[in-house]
Amino acid sequence: MNDIAPARFKWVGTRPIRPDGVPKVTGRAQYGADMAMPGMLWGKVIRSPHAHARIRSIDASRALALPGVKAVVTSADFPDQKFAYVGPERVQQNAWHITRNVMAREKALYEGHAVAAVAAIDKATAEEAAALVDIDYEVLPHVIDVDEAMQPDAPLLFEDMITRGVEPAPIRPSNIAKRVEFAIGDVAPGFAAADEIVEKEFKTAPVHQAYIEPHACIAR
Repeated sequence: MNDIAPARFKWVGTRPIRPDGVPKVTGRAQYGADMAMPGMLWGKVIRSPHAHARIRSIDASRALALPGVKAVVTSADFPDQKFAYVGPERVQQNAWHITRNVMAREKALYEGHAVAAVAAIDKATAEEAAALVDIDYEVLPHVIDVDEAMQPDAPLLFEDMITRGVEPAPIRPSNIAKRVEFAIGDVAPGFAAADEIVEKEFKTAPVHQAYIEPHACIAR
């Protein structure tokens, strides 16, 4: 490999000062919790305590009667979307699924799934109102292991989901949204020439970078 002279680049090989570095390390950086606007409302999301549950009813009357509460939002306040996949094949999106992830509609699909949200004049009122929203759940069977979830007799999150990418198309619904198969090279000669073959199953936890604060927004 040929060496590339650092002088050819403006930033590569240097140690530039981060524009936001000094404000963050000195405590002067402004985050969502540091900002306030006249008449600003505070939100509190009510999340499902169950991993899988049908939402029988949501009664927000007591919360709405609390002084300082401006609104209680549920999936009924969002227009439903038709079931359709759009976009390039490898990154297709379905608005029907997205809307049900943003706010639980027929069922809570996982523990912590947003079921309702409260808007109030301050944080304390929003939290008090959230506790007054009465949600009636029908708790359903669930599994927390991926392999168990893919079994034919596993509890279904979506009773009408047919696995895509399988020919002929299945007639029974499952928790497998799509099957994608790809192959690179030929492993058979490698196995044939190997002195020893070790087969094991490995599982890794999902990893994500940590932020100084959660995603937040202030809307005027």
